[in-house]
Amino acid sequence: MRGFKTIKKQPTQPQYEVADVLNKLGSKLEDLGLNSWQLRTLFALKKCRTSALGGHIDACDECGNVSISYNSCRNRHCPKCQGKNREQWIENRETELLPVPYFHVVFTLPDVLNKTALHEPKMLYDILFESAWETLQTFGKNKNLQMGMIAVLHTWGQNLSLHPHLHCIVPGGGVDESGTWKNLRSDGKFLFPVKALSKVFRAKFCEKLKANLKDKFNENQENEYEKIRQSLWEKPWVVFAKKPFGSPKSVVEYLGRYSHKIAVSNQRIRKIDAETVTFSYKDYRQKGIKKQMVLSHEEFIRRFAMHILPKRFVKIRHYGFLSSTW
Repeated sequence: MRGFKTIKKQPTQPQYEVADVLNKLGSKLEDLGLNSWQLRTLFALKKCRTSALGGHIDACDECGNVSISYNSCRNRHCPKCQGKNREQWIENRETELLPVPYFHVVFTLPDVLNKTALHEPKMLYDILFESAWETLQTFGKNKNLQMGMIAVLHTWGQNLSLHPHLHCIVPGGGVDESGTWKNLRSDGKFLFPVKALSKVFRAKFCEKLKANLKDKFNENQENEYEKIRQSLWEKPWVVFAKKPFGSPKSVVEYLGRYSHKIAVSNQRIRKIDAETVTFSYKDYRQKGIKKQMVLSHEEFIRRFAMHILPKRFVKIRHYGFLSSTW
């Protein structure tokens, strides 16, 4: 019986791109009130794989076919530049895996902080990372164990709204004082009670936010800070946790979907006309049903720009025994 070779199906080229919307906007892009770093990033996306960035000529010695390949912008917010980076990241992480259960945990900030995220993104997102790690570390210390964590920041919802949250991969145990690995929870449930995690996470975040904002508000604005603080305690915060992954390799592949993801991919853009952009999204309030949203060019790019991270901001961080400094 003849053998068959499996051929990997190549992804189809999207019909529309974020760059197409930028080209439609033209000089109007500078009228959206974006900062210089956001504009610089969007201009890079606009030029990606075009003659503006130069390129090189590939010629076949056998058939004589000649093709021109334009250079990529390599910007981490570019829909066309993340595939290769994602595959390399997954390959690097697979060498670090431990033969232990892994859990997926998501720490989410309430929408009352969206205004702060727009004006002080670096401060707020740094606090989010710190609070999430300290929360897990606190529960680990109660078991006399050093924990580990890989965290990836996402700032968007499916409809491009502001929705800051961390996707975290947490090994199902820790290292004791003698350097011995110890598993936690062999019954398949999450490491720690989720409601307790949520309360500790909120307390640590609010404490850090208060310390950081104290110097940013003058006396006349003190009541405004109190208003923010009170609203943070009005509702319970959400920490989402899943059961262990099937295998360590599936952990990295799963996280790889998030590591180099951007606010919206070119594949989700369904139509671009003279005035509007139509893109698909999942409505998780209705069990993830697929819908389409229509926005003006200006509003689409304004929402996209909200998720451009500050310059040199580190969006993937390693903690505990998974960090390079441990």
